[in-house]
Amino acid sequence: MTNSADKITTHSPILTPAQVAGMLQVPVRTLEEWRHKKSGPPYRKVGRHIRYQHSKVMDWFDNNG
Repeated sequence: MTNSADKITTHSPILTPAQVAGMLQVPVRTLEEWRHKKSGPPYRKVGRHIRYQHSKVMDWFDNNG
């Protein structure tokens, strides 16, 4: 049985770090470094999980990428 979360694409409004890394074509580690330096796309913590909003990632990319 597959988890419905496995079917989420980069067009989903909520993205994981791995999905954002794929969109931006950077390693997940780079996103970690950007979060530490507060220089990457805006994110939210959901419990202990990092999540990104697709529209905010695209806005960040358009203005900073």
